[in-house]
Amino acid sequence: MTLNQMTATQAAAAIGNGELTSEELVRACLARIDEVEATVRAWTYLDPDHAIRQARLADLARKEGRALGPLHGVPVGIKDIFDTEDMPTEDGTQLHAGRRPLEDSAVVALLREAGAVIMGKTVTTELAVYSPGKTRNPHNPEHTPGGSSSGSAAAVAAHMVPLAVGSQTNGSVIRPASFCGVVGYKPSHGLISRHRVLRQSPPLDTIGVFARTVEDAALLAEPLMAHDARDPAMRPSARPTLVATAGSEPPVDPDIAFVKSPVWDKADDDTREAFEELSAHLGERIREVDLPDVFARAHEWHRAIMEADLAKNFRIDEDKGRDRISPVLLEMMDRGKTVTAVAYNEALENISVLEGLLEPIFKQFDAILTPATIGSAPKGLESTGSPVFCTLWTYCGLPAVSLPLLSGSNGMPMGVQLVGPRGDDARLLRTARWLAESLGD
Repeated sequence: MTLNQMTATQAAAAIGNGELTSEELVRACLARIDEVEATVRAWTYLDPDHAIRQARLADLARKEGRALGPLHGVPVGIKDIFDTEDMPTEDGTQLHAGRRPLEDSAVVALLREAGAVIMGKTVTTELAVYSPGKTRNPHNPEHTPGGSSSGSAAAVAAHMVPLAVGSQTNGSVIRPASFCGVVGYKPSHGLISRHRVLRQSPPLDTIGVFARTVEDAALLAEPLMAHDARDPAMRPSARPTLVATAGSEPPVDPDIAFVKSPVWDKADDDTREAFEELSAHLGERIREVDLPDVFARAHEWHRAIMEADLAKNFRIDEDKGRDRISPVLLEMMDRGKTVTAVAYNEALENISVLEGLLEPIFKQFDAILTPATIGSAPKGLESTGSPVFCTLWTYCGLPAVSLPLLSGSNGMPMGVQLVGPRGDDARLLRTARWLAESLGD
């Protein structure tokens, strides 16, 4: 195993005990980037010298006996919608070209506090919506990596960095994780601060992470879950014990609810067959559960919120250069302008209604199992693929994990999505690790 293939957990431990330096790890990752970036195109900003300088400072801190954070010396990719005071943040649009923030986003500041090396900025779709960026799928460059956190997912999948951060307003963590064959974790809404992150839709916007194992996802996410009064979605609370819980054994084998959801008809043949086999493998540990009919309206409500908020929050960009915004985003914004206040508020109020209707399922089952995407990454780069299997869970603000456990008939990766009750992220990650290990046996 080369250094760039180490898990983040392995790398952090090796750096902490002196078996490995951060500079050695960062140089190995930079060598891998040199090898494959021309094909994958995951980065929008990368300064190798700056990355090495950060690594050397991390190594000096360890040599001097200073306190080390949980990510000390470990390189992390940052989706280019998170403000970074030492790097441009251009949000995937010409309208923000050359933008240099004066301070870090809360996420980046917490990563620095945890000792991480901020490797560079990864490609996002235009304003983190649907119009694709330049990134290709590492498993086959003729296929989409998904979006909007395309560069972050691809960078982790291609072993350019062990960890990366992204965001999800519909399916922008779970979908690219599924397509690229990595672990994607979207926490409960309001667990990670969105201060100085591009604002799409505050009721929906959620920070997420990419890794190659569940334990690594927990290692990255836990330090980010510090209360921040600047984000109105957050409430004062202690950080969840993600790392300890995710790495522990469940007291009993989890019970899983297989929920096809109202969009099962969108699933392709590969997905249907794979989930039949998965259900058969899990046997008595899984049972199919139907949702009440009202859940079929979740996509309509999600769309009302998201598109109305896009119209509002991107109005300055539209005024600055409507001709430099993609047709797909303009269509969404134009539809958002027609959403009435009554429809918007009805959509907001029904988030808690649907979440309440899910409570009986979560009282009986440890997690919901459902597809992450309609299938494997489609061929072609003109689209980032469908997020429909993510929409309901994002709308409800629930934590979700995509696990790279399946593959399509074309050999491309395909994720399994696990969903848990809001706020019970640690148990969801423990269940996810159990599922990954049980299917690997």
